[in-house]
Amino acid sequence: MIARFLASAAVLALSAGAASADYTLHILHTNDLHSRIEPINKYDSTCGAEDEAEGKCFGGIARVAAKVAELRDQITAEGGHVIVLDAGDQFQGSLFYTTYKGADTAEFMTDIGYDAMAVGNHEFDDGPAALAAFIEKVKFPVISGNLDLSNSAELKGKVAKHAVLEVGGEKIGVISALATDTVETSSPGPNVIFQAEADSLAAEAAALEAEGVTKIIALTHTGFVKDKALAAVPGVDAVVGGHSHTLFSNTEEGAEAYPTMVGAVPVVSAYAYSKYLGHLVLTFDDAGVLKEAKGDTILLDASVTPDAAVAARVAELAKPLQEMREKVVAEAAAEIDGARENCRLKECAMGNLIAEAMLDRVKDQGVTIAIQNGGGVRASIDAGPVTMGEVLTVLPFQNTLSTFEAKGSTIVAALENGASQMEEGAGRFAQVAGLKYTVDPAAAVGARISEVMVRSGEDWAPIDPEAVYGVVTNNYVRTGGDGFKMFDAEGMKAYDFGPDLADVTAEYLAKVGPYSPVLDGRITVK
Repeated sequence: MIARFLASAAVLALSAGAASADYTLHILHTNDLHSRIEPINKYDSTCGAEDEAEGKCFGGIARVAAKVAELRDQITAEGGHVIVLDAGDQFQGSLFYTTYKGADTAEFMTDIGYDAMAVGNHEFDDGPAALAAFIEKVKFPVISGNLDLSNSAELKGKVAKHAVLEVGGEKIGVISALATDTVETSSPGPNVIFQAEADSLAAEAAALEAEGVTKIIALTHTGFVKDKALAAVPGVDAVVGGHSHTLFSNTEEGAEAYPTMVGAVPVVSAYAYSKYLGHLVLTFDDAGVLKEAKGDTILLDASVTPDAAVAARVAELAKPLQEMREKVVAEAAAEIDGARENCRLKECAMGNLIAEAMLDRVKDQGVTIAIQNGGGVRASIDAGPVTMGEVLTVLPFQNTLSTFEAKGSTIVAALENGASQMEEGAGRFAQVAGLKYTVDPAAAVGARISEVMVRSGEDWAPIDPEAVYGVVTNNYVRTGGDGFKMFDAEGMKAYDFGPDLADVTAEYLAKVGPYSPVLDGRITVK
């Protein structure tokens, strides 16, 4: 009896020891904030003081700071372990970035206490030098494992391949990869060399495992479709991603499950624009094997009181921007839809507006076709007075109008490129004016585009592959951005130094206002 009791006690002791050896890690995460330093409205644009007073605003860096601090204190008080990660694209998207070029973001992220950040494609929008300046200002590692920076004078030695965080006596490895098409979606320049995302993650995971690190998080900026594939990389315990602005939630209709499990590996993200904070809870056994993954995104609505000190600093930095932002330039008769999920997949009202504005500006130059990349459309505009600040939130990239000539065959190839990554919600989808077309995303490559028609006086005629047409777009697309390499290679008589696209759009709105949004079937999606 005594022996049996002692044996049972030993088993219980071992069981208790095994249970106590479990390690739980809380990951608070953001991605794709795109310079939404101030709170946003339901259109993902800057929220006005009146809406803020009525509790209609979301996010803003002061709410992010408040919620991170609240959860960090709560988790720590309960004896838990927490890290704060960002999956990239802090740059670009508001007047804050246009004015401060990331210095404001570096200040806020450092104050919040981020532990690591992945490089996003838009961190290269002003070239490697702007990213280097940002890295010099922050106190946390900025990482990307698939970038060869040995030839980059600005970035060599500044972007780490991975980070190892010591949390609660355990080592947490954080590895990262950036979408390889960044060479088409931003401006990394010729000296930033990209390696395959999966290969680089596998190499970094193996290197960390060789050092005895058993808990490895992939902090990626590749998009949800690619993230699901990267979950299969050996050694990766979880994928915390960005880039595709995918909504994950266990309560909101139409959202991806949080976490989405790919085999035994959780994949998560937190939409964009500071609207949500992700909270992933991982439990590992004493061998570093993931036992459980749970959590959800947290909506940063009016129930979250912004951090007072951060909000005061935001207000201070906003003062120089107010005059331009508040200038009313036009009137909208109804909401002008610029939602990402529409402008990257089908005809959208904001895409039509921008394309028509471009075409109107240069129509006396013999230009008859306008093409705007859907990814260049960054927000909607609500009905009523339209301010310059709203227009700049829609079109924050400081792109200029570009005109050129191209054969009909080149234009069709460009539309085919626009349809080439619809399933990923890529920004290359073509919004148009002076043109009609049909797209079948399920068709074979090279056959996705049909029934391309061009305006001929008051009528429409099939596009002639050999005819030469006058085209207007933005300088980013004209020079090969978003995969439109055919414009750079085959375009003729190019001029890339026209007026700013935001100014062109604002002036067109004023000219034709009050502006009534238009959807007229110029793009048919099968």
